[in-house]
Amino acid sequence: MTEPRLDILGIGNAIVDVIAPCDDDFLAAHALNKGGMRLIDEAAAETLYAAMGQTLVVSGGSAANTIIGAAALGARAGFIGKVKQDPIGQMFGHDIRAAKVAFDTSPAADGVASARCLILVTPDGQRTMNTFLGACQALSEADVDPAQVAAARITYLEGYLWDPPAAKTAFLKAAEIAHKAGRKVALSLSDAFCVDRYRDEFLHLIRSRAIDILFANESELHSLYQTADFKTAVAQLREDDVLAAVTRGDKGALVVTREETQAINAFPIEHLVDTTGAGDLFAAGFLVGLSQEQTLADCARLGALAAAEVIQHYGARPQADLRALATENGLL
Repeated sequence: MTEPRLDILGIGNAIVDVIAPCDDDFLAAHALNKGGMRLIDEAAAETLYAAMGQTLVVSGGSAANTIIGAAALGARAGFIGKVKQDPIGQMFGHDIRAAKVAFDTSPAADGVASARCLILVTPDGQRTMNTFLGACQALSEADVDPAQVAAARITYLEGYLWDPPAAKTAFLKAAEIAHKAGRKVALSLSDAFCVDRYRDEFLHLIRSRAIDILFANESELHSLYQTADFKTAVAQLREDDVLAAVTRGDKGALVVTREETQAINAFPIEHLVDTTGAGDLFAAGFLVGLSQEQTLADCARLGALAAAEVIQHYGARPQADLRALATENGLL
């Protein structure tokens, strides 16, 4: 097996986040399910945007956030995702390349606009996401470069890719290429409602060994195994014999293997502002730790540190020097 040229390659939806604070009454008035993610069309996106008031606009997308976090920690990182050749798409490409991430996916010349996610943040830091996938849905097998996938130590895929059919095919192609090259494949379940839609298929990915590493939060894990009891869900996860990291907010995280379950504390924070990107940045730290062959506990600690940084400000991209923070805490 040749030495990898990339530590982590992410494949996911290339989305620009539009973030605004709101209260619970606003969510109720617009019939929004607090803390969830729903798919909307362009007309609904325009209507909701008009009601949001002052916003913060920043490039986002679950896997893209993870990859930028990994690059901020010093990893050699790349990303595959589809945008249109429009102002939003150009903004996304500029931002991700400025973060020192290799991004070579050709933009779509025509069709629907680049994707955006309208994120409403309540005072308790919970985020409610409304996603117009737009050009993301044009991601296909043709956008997956076999040489790039084969050269990445870990290929990281987001569960949201399971919504557009062509992207699902690209996902499976990338996983197959990675395994043929002797590399690892990681999956984030992304959202409990996403798990509700594709539970059987996600379980098949785990049990068929199409993935090696799984990321989930508590609600996603409950949905995956259709149980309200956390211990039961973890026991079933152990039976499925996959390396898993389960995030639990201020309760920290669990690292689960067939042999053992390790609990890792959350890093202390001064102020909770916005939980957008917490899971994405946890995955970034964990994957960087894995790429450096750290212990699983230290991988989770590095993830917890990255998550703690991102929840103390708006937006899902790190604002502090993550590498310096990790070094100060003895994690790099």
